[in-house]
Amino acid sequence: MLRTLIAVADNGTFSAAAEAVFVTHAAVSQQMRALEEDWRVAIFDRSTRTPELTPIGRALLAKAREVVRAYDDIVPSVLGDDGLKGEFTLGAVPTSLTGLVPFATAMLKAKCPDLHVGLFPGLSIPLIHQVERNALDGALVARPEMLPRGLVWHPIASEEMVLICAQKVEGDDPVKLLRNLPFIRFSRDAVVGSIIEKWLQANNIAVHDSMELAGLEAIYSMVVADLGISIVPQPCVEIANPPTLRRLALSPKGGPKRELGLVQRSDSTKTRVIREIAAAMERAVEVGVFSPESISENI
Repeated sequence: MLRTLIAVADNGTFSAAAEAVFVTHAAVSQQMRALEEDWRVAIFDRSTRTPELTPIGRALLAKAREVVRAYDDIVPSVLGDDGLKGEFTLGAVPTSLTGLVPFATAMLKAKCPDLHVGLFPGLSIPLIHQVERNALDGALVARPEMLPRGLVWHPIASEEMVLICAQKVEGDDPVKLLRNLPFIRFSRDAVVGSIIEKWLQANNIAVHDSMELAGLEAIYSMVVADLGISIVPQPCVEIANPPTLRRLALSPKGGPKRELGLVQRSDSTKTRVIREIAAAMERAVEVGVFSPESISENI
C-alpha cells in the first residue's frame, strides 16, 4: 500500500499509478481508502477531479518513502552485498547510450554478474526529478545550474561543444558557417541545448533554424545528409566507427562544456553500486572508444 501511495504521488493519477504497480484502478482506490481508515486521516482531497494529496498526505508520503527504502535495504544490509545483487534502475541521457553507458555497463556486469541494471533514457532535468522522487536509483545526466537539495553529484566527464558539418561543406570558420547555413538545433529542453543557446547568444550569432532534435544519432544523420550543421557535445567515449562528418572547434579557446555525472539521493541504500558504476564509467572515459576490442580488453 505504501508503494501504491508513492506511485500515485509520482504518476499524478490513480489510473497511472495502477499501471505503475500492476494493479487495477479499483485496487488503487481501495488501498488508499484502507490507508486512510487505518491511519484515521484524510490523505487525499477528493473534492477535485483528480485526487490531490492533503498537507498531511504529503507529510505521510515523505515517511512512506523512508519506510519503503528501509524495507528494500533489509536483505542487502544483512547479507553485506551493499546492493551488488538484484535490481538497479539507472537513468541516462540519450547521448550516452551509444558509447559510455553500454561500455561501462558491460564492465560492471562482468564484475557484478548478479546485478541487473535497468536502463531508462531521458533528458537530464526529468531524470534528476525521478532520482529525487526515488523512482530511479541513479542517473547519468548533464549537470544543471542548480542541483536539488538531497542529491549527490559524482563527476564523470567533461564534453566540449563542437560544430559538426558534412564533409563536403567548405570553410573552417565556425561563426561564418553558423550564420550562413541551416542550423539543426539540439533540443532546448535538454541541458546541453540550453548551453548551446547561451553560447550563441553570448557571441551574437543568429542562426537559421531548420529543425530541432533531441537525439544525437538523429542529428548526425541529418548532418551527414547535408541538411544542415549543428553544435553537439564531443563524446567522451566514441563508438568504433563514428559517422563521417567534420568537427570544428567553436573558437581557438574551444567551446563551452557540459559536465556529465551520476546523481543519487544522499540517503540512497545503493551507494556501493553507484560507486561501482562510477568507477566503470571513469574507466570507459579513460579508454575513450567503445568497440568489441575495448570490451574484451577491459572485462
